[in-house]
Amino acid sequence: MIAKLTGRIDSVAQDSAVIDVAGVGYLVFGSSRTLGRLAEGEHVSLHIETHVREDHIHLYGFMEPGERDWFRILITVQGVGAKAALAILSVLGPEELLHAIAAGDKTAITRAAGVGPKLAARIISELKDKVGAMAFGPVVTGGPAAAAATGAPAGNDTSDAVSALVNLGYSPSDSLRAVSEVARRLGEDAKLEALIRGGLAELAPREHP
Repeated sequence: MIAKLTGRIDSVAQDSAVIDVAGVGYLVFGSSRTLGRLAEGEHVSLHIETHVREDHIHLYGFMEPGERDWFRILITVQGVGAKAALAILSVLGPEELLHAIAAGDKTAITRAAGVGPKLAARIISELKDKVGAMAFGPVVTGGPAAAAATGAPAGNDTSDAVSALVNLGYSPSDSLRAVSEVARRLGEDAKLEALIRGGLAELAPREHP
């Protein structure tokens, strides 16, 4: 079973790349997030998920182990095959996907090609109880959806702050991400007004000189 490939990038296509390892070319499928970081002629190390079927052996490559772990978890959901999982990971990074599931944000997940509202709802339903155990960084806290995902109690101020940002037109996952970041920065005693103000600052467009 192949778990990692290190070699020279021979070619990059829309949904795959060929990695030359000591003269042997391996066809590796990947998300656009991973493939977009590859350039012909460069050397690369990819984390590999190997799928063996009666009629084929497919290799799926990822620049980061967190993305590979999400791939493994996504394909456990009924109706999510490798193609759909890669499509989701093409539009949402590991942390973004964590927030989308925690916030119950179907809209974020349906940005992936071929993923409709019903499948997005199933992904959220089946994975919301698992995301708290996933080691992709600090677990998000705050808000009833996040609390359900992590098993932690939701704070009234944090959940109210998320609701306030959603009511202002921001997506649930973006609101949860922003409030979570502010709550981590300010600590457990952060008040509602500070969480909302900080969340708005997180969501404000960054000005570049």
